[in-house]
Parts: sequence; C-alpha cells; structure tokens
Amino acid sequence: MDIKGKKINFLGDSITEGAKVEDKSNIYHARLAKEYGITARNYGIGGTRISRQSTPSQYPVHDRDFIQRVDEMDSDADIIVVFGGTNDFGHGDATLGQMTDRTPYTFYGACHTLCEKLIEKYPEALIVFMTPLHRCNEDNPRGDGYMPERGVLKEYVEIIKEVTEYYSIPTLDLWSCSSIQPKNPIIKEKYCPDGLHPNDAGHAIIASRLAGFLASL
Repeated sequence: MDIKGKKINFLGDSITEGAKVEDKSNIYHARLAKEYGITARNYGIGGTRISRQSTPSQYPVHDRDFIQRVDEMDSDADIIVVFGGTNDFGHGDATLGQMTDRTPYTFYGACHTLCEKLIEKYPEALIVFMTPLHRCNEDNPRGDGYMPERGVLKEYVEIIKEVTEYYSIPTLDLWSCSSIQPKNPIIKEKYCPDGLHPNDAGHAIIASRLAGFLASL
C-alpha cells in the first residue's frame, strides 16, 4: 500500500504520545509524516489501556480506555493504527478472559469490542494493530508488581494476534521483529533506557518497521 498523503489515526498509550522522546518530531508517526507526507493524528494517552477498568485508577486519565476513545477520533481516516496492551499487562485490573468474551472488562473481550467498534466506524479504512514491545518486567505475572497474578506480557501479545486474526486485521508483531529487547543491557542503553519506553532511536525502528509493513499490504 502506498501511504503517501494518507490520513492516519494513531490510537495508543504513552509510546504513541511520545513519552521519553527528546524531540517530538522523532515519534514514530511524526517520522512517517515527515518521510511520506501523511497526516498523522496522535491519539496516544499515557497510561491508558485497551480493556476497561472495573475499579477506578489512581489517575482517572488512565481509565480512558481505547474503546471509548474511538468515538473521539476523526472519522475520515484512511488508516487506523492501534498500538497498546502493555498497560493492560502493567496495571490494568481486567483478567485475560477467553476468546468467546465480548465484554470490555476482560482483555480478550476488550480486543473483540475494540475491533468491532473500529470496523463499524471505519468500514472502508485499513485497520492495523501493532503488538506491545518487550519490556524489562515482562515475565512478572503481576505486571508492574502490585496487581493480582494474571499473565505475562507475551500472553497479551498472543491474545492481540489471535483476536485480530479472527477479524483478518493485519498485525505488525513488534514483539518478534522490533529488535528492541531491553533486558539486554546494550539494547536497553541504545533504544529503551527506562526498560519500557523507546527513545528517539527506538522510535526510528518502529517507524521503519511500520512503514515496511504498510507497504506490504
């Protein structure tokens, strides 16, 4: 697909918002805007999740889940890119659930609900997901450490891939192909110093991977 001149909505969390990026023009979607002339609309909000919170969070903004924010996005997009899930693992209270769920209060159900809502609003647009990146605490079943045990981050990655495959929604598996694994000290220093958020160099990788993925569709 030729993305030149396309209008693209980017729905995400702090990575899409641009946390830990020194120059905001280096956020992955801003890089695509510079290189391909796309209209990049940044709908990233730090701390937000795909799934819906049952108990209010300490910071209310974190409870503005992806599903409810679909209504706030411009409706004339040619492409929608969804990049989330790491906060569901880190500090959300939704359980993983199961593939048959259609409730926003489990991760499976929230992924289904989000896909269906996006398809309903953007029936003519290309919808694309990106899986979470690796992070330093990815093997802790309690996420950031204070939640009940639910699952490790790879389980969230696999759920996103399973649900999007069900809807035949293309998914860029950054978990497998980003080359960013901050548990490796060299990679952490170069691309992801805080162990979670990619820096400017890390965003350059994401932009490159996404551009190549979109070009293949």
